[in-house]
Amino acid sequence: MVRKPAKMYRAISKRAYTRREYMGGVPGSKVVQFDMGNTKAEFPVRVSIIADESCQIQHKALEAARMSVNRKLQREIGRMNYHFKLRTYPHQVLRENKQATGAGADRVSEGMRSAFGKAVGTAARVQSGQKVFTIYTSDAMADKAKKSLKTAGYKLPTPTRIVIERPAQA
Repeated sequence: MVRKPAKMYRAISKRAYTRREYMGGVPGSKVVQFDMGNTKAEFPVRVSIIADESCQIQHKALEAARMSVNRKLQREIGRMNYHFKLRTYPHQVLRENKQATGAGADRVSEGMRSAFGKAVGTAARVQSGQKVFTIYTSDAMADKAKKSLKTAGYKLPTPTRIVIERPAQA
């Protein structure tokens, strides 16, 4: 797995690297589910977490945020009272040029020669203003949904804001 800090992969600096048919050994995504809760029912309120800055979110961070929100929603609201949706997919393949360390590393290591790197993980490219997670729920449960999304914001590598959308009253 990746030994380097996540801040090295946060910025969108290079062009997209997503064509898996041309590369071998890409590790799978840790994100297990993209739709949770009651997926059949219609809910009037949408609570979304929005990224304020463009960045790359690693699949591990997406899964950690998803697990914490889903666990909190199940405990406080109940499985049938919400529909939780992950709105991004980790397409971007992350590479790392591993360096040898320790005694004799200068004889083994090639330095920057052939420094393309091996695939070590995946990330989702998120633009500023893009929704990352959305919870569909009832009006009575909107505040609890907002609190659970706040915990997800701490696990993401960008500043976030939470928006509650209610339909217009006719």
